[in-house]
Amino acid sequence: MKSDLQLQLDVLAELTWDPSVDARHIGVSVDSGIVSLSGNFDNLAAKWNSERAAKHVTGVKALTVEINVKLPSSSKKTDTEIAKSVENTLEWTINVPKKPFKIMVEDGWVTLSGEAKWDYQRNAGTDAIRSLIGIVGITNQIKLVSKDDLIALSTVIKIDIETALKRLVTLDSHKINIETTGSEVILSGTVKNLLEADMAKHAAWAALGVTSVINHIVLP
Repeated sequence: MKSDLQLQLDVLAELTWDPSVDARHIGVSVDSGIVSLSGNFDNLAAKWNSERAAKHVTGVKALTVEINVKLPSSSKKTDTEIAKSVENTLEWTINVPKKPFKIMVEDGWVTLSGEAKWDYQRNAGTDAIRSLIGIVGITNQIKLVSKDDLIALSTVIKIDIETALKRLVTLDSHKINIETTGSEVILSGTVKNLLEADMAKHAAWAALGVTSVINHIVLP
């Protein structure tokens, strides 16, 4: 098991290594394997990239982020301008459902709401707009709805997820437990890092019929 000091050094090294992250603006502290990132960025994409990079490091049990997005004057947009940019971007994003999401912008913070049939569609909206100029934060309130008449039985969902996890080379599927109740999935067990936890959650969301995933997976 890594010491907190070694984990701090590893996270800093990963942040420095990743070309999409400016590590000069990030502070890293570690307490019992829980990593905290702090600092300021001038765009939302840079904040997200730092979170993603930190998750790659083995030994990170949890991640807290206290990074603020402070836009330079050249990047500031009115809420109306941001809303129009978001609307146009979503319209041109292939994975976003044809039925448009609702958009609310307040002081540069975008909230998306509405409905989607698949988790990848729900996330496609936030992924598409994250790099737009003027946005300081995003809240995803898009809900998953039943997939018409295609909702699978609990046993079928469980088998599909187990099969998907076994296909992942970097994941030890035997250490992950799956419980299903209707369209709800509960994941538990242990993985080596947060990235593997995200992989397991992604596999669960991809199963036909799933509308809710509760992730109780922990790190050793």
